[in-house]
Amino acid sequence: MNMSHVYKIVEVVGSSTTGSDDAIRNAITTASATLKNIGWYEVVEHRGHIEDGEIKHFQVTVRIGFRIAGS
Repeated sequence: MNMSHVYKIVEVVGSSTTGSDDAIRNAITTASATLKNIGWYEVVEHRGHIEDGEIKHFQVTVRIGFRIAGS
């Protein structure tokens, strides 16, 4: 039996007014509504929106890896 797997990677951007962890969770939660077999994530970019010297929005670009069905 072949135990090799094939993965696909998608890149999504999550945002939050609360913090970067929440932005990551928002990205993964939303992506998991349509993607199956998610196995890992990688933060590739972290940025935000500033108003009056304060962070108002956190934006995090996340690569999400998922196993392709049948692999």
